[in-house]
Amino acid sequence: MLLRVAVWWLENSPLLRRLLWRWWYGRLAQQFQQRDWTFMNYGFARDEGAPTLRLDAADEPDRLCIQLYAETASVPLADREVIEIGSGRGGGASYLARTHRPRRYLGVDFSASAVALCRKLHAGVAGLEFAPGDAENLALPDASCDVVVNVESSHCYGHIDRFFREVARVLRPGGHFCYTDFRTVADMAKLEAALTATPGLRVVERAEITARVLAALRADDARKRRLIDDLVPPRLRHLFGEFAGLSDGQIFRGFESGELIYCRFVVRKD
Repeated sequence: MLLRVAVWWLENSPLLRRLLWRWWYGRLAQQFQQRDWTFMNYGFARDEGAPTLRLDAADEPDRLCIQLYAETASVPLADREVIEIGSGRGGGASYLARTHRPRRYLGVDFSASAVALCRKLHAGVAGLEFAPGDAENLALPDASCDVVVNVESSHCYGHIDRFFREVARVLRPGGHFCYTDFRTVADMAKLEAALTATPGLRVVERAEITARVLAALRADDARKRRLIDDLVPPRLRHLFGEFAGLSDGQIFRGFESGELIYCRFVVRKD
């Protein structure tokens, strides 16, 4: 009963949802500062027979998480001004900045602790910066970037329509919004309605990638369990397992049953 009440409050209180996720990611950044943990997304497993993404040896352990970034950021980034909203522990920002060579790549995150950790872990990557910021009220000028990237972050926001309006505001005409996240089937329909209703934004590509994300979760399950066992106190392992999408958790079962779906969008500012 208490769990149902808590879930109801999270679903119906944007302020509570924002504050909870801010606390959670800040706590993770403060307590777990390992250099080999820079990604927190569920990953993407490419179809059998698809071209293999070439990675440096140092990036290989994070292949599945990197492939989700590569699948999402599918527009040219070279010599562009790129903003990632919800940059987390910075692994995706570092990978895209190193391999795609944008003129500037700014990672923005609601958690000041996560930003401080990113500045520590990814110092020295050319053109890469991190700054605290609110996805629903960005402290950035109008028309200040060519590409906005958002990977598996928007489910933490209080008001998705405000986020989409901020994306439209900071993008230059002709710029692109590369976006991916998961929702229940009903909530994904609401998300898409809000996205298409945002003035100035036009969806040019939409793909449901649930099966590929689920395949990545299966492939990465054993590695995540080892990391959780090595890094997390026993009393918190179940919680971390749910957060990580382990195969005996509710998130995994939601993808498996079709209750949750994962979609990728490329959106253009006209």
